[in-house]
Amino acid sequence: MKNSQQTPWHRQIAAAIPQHIYLKGIGTPIFFGLFFGAYFYVLKAPAYPTTVMPFTWLDQMISFQPWAMPLYVSLWVYVSLPPALLATRRELYRYGMAMAGTCLAGLIVFYFWPTAVPAADIDWARYPEVGFLKSVDAAGNAFPSLHVATAIFSGIWLDRLLRRFGAPQWSRLFNWMWCIGIIYSTLATRQHVALDVWAGLMLGGVAAWLSLRHRAYAALTPGRI
Repeated sequence: MKNSQQTPWHRQIAAAIPQHIYLKGIGTPIFFGLFFGAYFYVLKAPAYPTTVMPFTWLDQMISFQPWAMPLYVSLWVYVSLPPALLATRRELYRYGMAMAGTCLAGLIVFYFWPTAVPAADIDWARYPEVGFLKSVDAAGNAFPSLHVATAIFSGIWLDRLLRRFGAPQWSRLFNWMWCIGIIYSTLATRQHVALDVWAGLMLGGVAAWLSLRHRAYAALTPGRI
């Protein structure tokens, strides 16, 4: 603890990133590959007919905003940051298991209760970037939004890690602005509706809380692996 207080936060981060670099560099893309394989399988072969999610007053307030597309796709950079900042193999395994559990919970819901967002009255040919997203990631697998769940999960873990490093307030503020921007983009790109977002927040928030609570408990328990 004394050493972490004396070492500047940016040097702590620089020291943490190379730790277990091969595990991080190989494990992260493998995780992404397994997730997308399962995601698109469930998207194309759900167990039951698809339910269309309803619009709410919040969906009516937020119009389609194509500028939000870069924020939406930035999730895949954002979710890679917490594991990059973990310095021990035990933490990496625990983080990976918690993230996998979050995604698995969403995929189970998708399979047994497939949902989709309502069709938008938008000419996607006018917005080729968003149109490409719509062609690759169809409007299914809506509730809960795993985009939101993994964003809030990562945001909570990043905040905890930045505090551990003693990072300045602006870095934590930037983290939350990025996280909120990703969450907002799911509505602004018409990939999700508000109910999907609320469910994703609950899923990711509870999963992050449980994983960090378990980590704190393990740190206080002598001899616990």
